[in-house]
Amino acid sequence: MQYYNEIKNQLINNEINRKVKNYAINKSDLETYYNVGKLLSDAGKHYGEGIIKEYSKRLMKEVNKKYSERSLRRMRQFFIRFNNLKWSPLASTLSYSHFIELLSINDDIELYYYIDISINGCLTRKQLREKIKSKEYERLPKEAKEKLKKQEKLELKEIIPNPIIIKKSNNYENISENILQRIIMEDIPSF
Repeated sequence: MQYYNEIKNQLINNEINRKVKNYAINKSDLETYYNVGKLLSDAGKHYGEGIIKEYSKRLMKEVNKKYSERSLRRMRQFFIRFNNLKWSPLASTLSYSHFIELLSINDDIELYYYIDISINGCLTRKQLREKIKSKEYERLPKEAKEKLKKQEKLELKEIIPNPIIIKKSNNYENISENILQRIIMEDIPSF
């Protein structure tokens, strides 16, 4: 019961703070969801994993329907994944939605890469999702990844891998794998 009341108070305070200002909202969201994640993590140690389901049902009735079991699990994941990340300076540029997109990344170097390009490129959540989906980090040259491991700054030419440009020699409307293979074979030196 003690954890539930603390979680409920955190979320109610957040609901009030959300109505003040955008910057304050983002900072409040990050702090609140981080703290709720910590409380859920601690509560799970004492009462078991079913506690999230129970708390979710009660919070959806008493506070807001958006506090579903899924959203509470994400808050706990957020705390666990970003527990040792110094995210307070990021609060002004990355939203909770950005952090949710980053939850799927397990490698710390890859995580910092996406955080860095999100901040420097002022990426929206949707743009960040596309970069993660396209596995941009995996397409980086080995030299660039080594620099990231050493925490060195990357040059622009190292960040964006060179695209493969295919010149349509035969006016194909749809390019199948066979047609693509023929185009590549015709122009091997450029690849």
